[in-house]
Amino acid sequence: MSVFSPLALTQALPFLPLAQGDIDYEVSRRDEPDLFDTVLLEPATKVILVKDGMVAVPRGQGAIADYANVHMRLAQLPGAYVTTELHTHPTALAIFLGSYGGNRDEHVVAVDVSRVRAAEPMAASSEHMGADDAFDEPREPEEKTSKSLLENAAERFDWVDLRGFAPHASAREAGQATTAISLGVWHARQRHCPTCGAPTEPALGGWAQRCTSEADGKRLLFPRVEPAVITAIVDHEDRLLLQHNSAWRNTGLYSVSAGFVEAGENLEHACRREAKEEVGVELGELKYLGSQPWPFPASLMMAFKGVANTTDVHVDGDETLQARWMTRDEYMNELVAGRMESPGKATIARYMIEEWLGHDLP
Repeated sequence: MSVFSPLALTQALPFLPLAQGDIDYEVSRRDEPDLFDTVLLEPATKVILVKDGMVAVPRGQGAIADYANVHMRLAQLPGAYVTTELHTHPTALAIFLGSYGGNRDEHVVAVDVSRVRAAEPMAASSEHMGADDAFDEPREPEEKTSKSLLENAAERFDWVDLRGFAPHASAREAGQATTAISLGVWHARQRHCPTCGAPTEPALGGWAQRCTSEADGKRLLFPRVEPAVITAIVDHEDRLLLQHNSAWRNTGLYSVSAGFVEAGENLEHACRREAKEEVGVELGELKYLGSQPWPFPASLMMAFKGVANTTDVHVDGDETLQARWMTRDEYMNELVAGRMESPGKATIARYMIEEWLGHDLP
């Protein structure tokens, strides 16, 4: 008699919040010498802002990030406002995200202002007056300020990270934010060539860096992406193994097995190794569920569902402190009682648990 596999009816995850972008990267344009001067002057071009791994949202929206069933949007500026400031603020990083085509041929540029600092006091320029019109209802010019638009961005907008923004944003804007933050964090963390140590400069529309050393051939450098696997482990009774990680300050948070892929290792081996290391369980059959970027700082999460060949749990006590097999009813009871909390709405883990659960988490 054949045994029904817990993976038989498992389907690929239909929605992942950080993997919904539909923009055309227009890769062929990235090496245009005057790319930003050209694109930013086009009427349909929008500019979004990132800073220290966060995105700018209109003032007041940062306070609603922890609420359910609310909508958030990116603060957007017309490109013409930013063109001059990119020349006067060399520490601002411009990133060409791409285009949506169509009749408007809308382009999107991200500007990372993490390293922009206020200049010496000066008389306000008329080109900066009324800049509020770019992101809210038009208003009369306010009191003159010595700060330019990019210098004033930190105070002018609210700033939220992807965990707070993506669950409340449209798929299009969540995609823009994910890409912009990923590239901004990489540029912030890598400022020198890893081969020769020379300073780097942005290249290819912000999607690469160029080593400035002539002796080293001014090589092109591309962002590093760190592959990681995340596995929903079920047994032959279709119970799910939920575990608590020592790095989580929230003692009630339980999630699924995860870890980085080792050098020379394939994804399936990584799933089985992590399960054995963390909880002492041996995995058999595996099924791929989907993937999404996780720029904290540079991971790509690849999700699997795996069937345990053994069910005796032995946590390592180092990375994993607790692990429990749970039925669907047991898990929901723990959530309702407040003894457990589910992963956040931006995580792939949440959607993996919902796939097993058969319905959305509260």
